[in-house]
Amino acid sequence: MARDNINDILVFLVIARERSFTRAAAKLGMTQSALSHIIRGLEERLGVRLLSRTTRSVSPTEAGERLLQNVGPRLEEIEEEIAAISDLGDKPSGLVRITATDHVIDNILWPRLARILPQYPDIHLEISSDYRMIDIAAERYDIGVRWGDQVDKDMVAVRLTPDMQTRIVGSPEYFAHRPRPASVQDLMKHNCIGLRLASSGGVYAWELRQDGRDVEARIRGQFIFNGVYQMLNAALSGCGLAFMTEDLVDEHLRAGRLVSVMEDWCPRFPGLHAYYPSRRHSSRALALVIDAIRHKG
Repeated sequence: MARDNINDILVFLVIARERSFTRAAAKLGMTQSALSHIIRGLEERLGVRLLSRTTRSVSPTEAGERLLQNVGPRLEEIEEEIAAISDLGDKPSGLVRITATDHVIDNILWPRLARILPQYPDIHLEISSDYRMIDIAAERYDIGVRWGDQVDKDMVAVRLTPDMQTRIVGSPEYFAHRPRPASVQDLMKHNCIGLRLASSGGVYAWELRQDGRDVEARIRGQFIFNGVYQMLNAALSGCGLAFMTEDLVDEHLRAGRLVSVMEDWCPRFPGLHAYYPSRRHSSRALALVIDAIRHKG
């Protein structure tokens, strides 16, 4: 196969996975018109249509899906083998792509990575903030971060944090004219701050526990956000109650800016874990990053 075909197939794979010329152009650092030109040329050389395009969406045709499913993994194997050969050099090098939520990136990953990466200028990081439950293999991330009980069994999991205590919190100003809740029934009378789940689109039901029994509280309130920092700011502003992990609110609890309620209802969550595919070649760059972010306690 001509080398141009291989390069153009790599471009096709990005577009097919992203289901968008716009997102693919941003990821590849190319213009949409350049991508369209590449795909047209590839389709002409192969003699088949690879992508079905409308004004709103892009999806592979039957031929495109076959190329994506059968040729894509083989090219990825070649890339991994080339990376493994490069790894035999004196200095660890390569790109490591990580996806996690903004809070995890800011408070767990980045402080640990910033201490060691200046020693390895040939290791490059791409860190994406995302609240979705991402298939890291499909979206070509090297590392994802989830709670310990959410990591798939076929992944390698590395602990980032101890188990985390949850809290229901509100500001003293919020409680100045309201009774503190003592049960789920009481919560239904309060202005609870919701989190919109990126993957399902629903509002997160608070995962509480009483006497060893799991209880889902389908809260209601004036405000719904899609990020934890916004929920925290709303609670600090006296706008309602928030259900959060202790690492987010501990400083504010100690300073008296927030008050914790219903503590016997708040469970501990399994710690955060970094995870990556067990079948993936573990490069020196990936191994260094994993070692830097793992929990050392």
